Amino acid sequence: MKYLQCLMYLLLLLGVPRLILAAEYFQIQVIDSESKRGIPLVELKTVNQILHVTDSNGIAAINEPGLMHQEVYFHVRSHGYKFPADGFGYQGKKIKVTPGGKTILEMKRVNLAERLYRITGEGIYRDSLLVDADIPIAEPVLNGKVLGSDSVVNVKFKNRVYWFWGDTNFPGYPLGNFSVPGAVSDLPVQGGLPIQQGVNLNYFLDQNGFAKKTCDMPGPGPTWIDGLVVVYDDQGNERMFAKYVKIKGLLTAYERGLVEFNDQQKVFEKRKVFDFDAPLYPVGHPVKYEMSGHAYILFGLAVPLIRVPANPDALADLKQYETYSYLMPGSEAENWKVDRDESGALRYQWRKNVPPLTSELEKKLIQQKKLSKQEQYFQLRDIETKERIEIQNSSVAWNEFRGKWTMIGLQKFGTSVLGEIWYSEAASPLGPWKWGRKIVTHDKYSFYNPKQHPLFAREKGRLIYFEGTYTTLFSGNEVKTPRYDYNQIMYQLDLADPRLAVELFEK
Repeated sequence: MKYLQCLMYLLLLLGVPRLILAAEYFQIQVIDSESKRGIPLVELKTVNQILHVTDSNGIAAINEPGLMHQEVYFHVRSHGYKFPADGFGYQGKKIKVTPGGKTILEMKRVNLAERLYRITGEGIYRDSLLVDADIPIAEPVLNGKVLGSDSVVNVKFKNRVYWFWGDTNFPGYPLGNFSVPGAVSDLPVQGGLPIQQGVNLNYFLDQNGFAKKTCDMPGPGPTWIDGLVVVYDDQGNERMFAKYVKIKGLLTAYERGLVEFNDQQKVFEKRKVFDFDAPLYPVGHPVKYEMSGHAYILFGLAVPLIRVPANPDALADLKQYETYSYLMPGSEAENWKVDRDESGALRYQWRKNVPPLTSELEKKLIQQKKLSKQEQYFQLRDIETKERIEIQNSSVAWNEFRGKWTMIGLQKFGTSVLGEIWYSEAASPLGPWKWGRKIVTHDKYSFYNPKQHPLFAREKGRLIYFEGTYTTLFSGNEVKTPRYDYNQIMYQLDLADPRLAVELFEK
């Protein structure tokens, strides 16, 4: 057997068609019963606990010497999908496994959003390569030596898409790049892959071929960025900025400031260190918005409630940042005063020198009897149960198809700690965000920092795309999914789905 395997590998290196190698494997493809597209991240586990996980084509290549030519039972499970159960409650199927054979299984999608593919990491199309299936991307098994990457930010800059990630793993050692790897890709309308097929990432590489550090700010600990935005200066030049933070311990930030991207060197350069005690600064996924004839950038985590004029000088000047709030400036910390008009109604205005509203802050105001539950800004509720949904962070974008602003939001402490994704819409990026519908669920697994991609929306926004970080972090689950853990997964959401009908959200 070893001699045959070595021979097949040698033939592959010599350019012999992969069909020869593929003849060794039995192929299981798991498809969405509705779209008939392959489902990534389906676990196929044998009775003796051998685990196969489908790749981004929904394919698992099976070549287990002791199980070939046998009838093998595979348990079938996947986050947000269901497989029929038998009389004993087992969800799976008995399959005759033979070299070169193939079978197709269908799963019913519970998620409203459809899982499309994995964007980062090793082995994205590993099994497809082994069975000689079609592969859409240029680097299907290892790109930039990246095994896994934390949260993504991206933006259109100089007619290309620039992508940056958090902490990133590589093959050679458990510690990798903790200073923001980056890549570029072409827009689908300018020669890039159609977004429903994938993204061809071209990483910025170091001398060892690993995704290089693009934001290596001085000081101990990792450097993270968010608030990635492109603005124009007075000469009409595009310039790309981000907020950076320096981290110590697990999650403690000790410095923050503004960096600008040098497109020649492919690195961020420090422009400003911010006052760490300032209540307002860039954060989250930015939104461009015009108010009263002026262009602004909106920032925020759960909701974009912070604004600043859309120019480089204002971005660097925290004195120009404002937040949409009813809190009064000059109040003592932890003892905020609430501004009301003559009738007693909350008075919302753009204000400086106060922190942005958060659900935690409003809970304190309610405890202090300064605010009633009915007056809270954060009123998002499940359209089915009417229960309140607390959003950890979100990504907001204008949608032409709906004629509304759409939110892809991560729920805090849902049926999984940080793995439930919700959809909502509003007439303004400021809200009010009233009703939500869950569109992605996970079983004791995290899927955090969702990023909506309005750049890639299709059919005038009917089909929208978003991704998030799939990881065991914060989930309480110690079993990490091979290859997928700590990586980015892309989803598609069809806004013509009647379960997302705007009439439901206006009840």
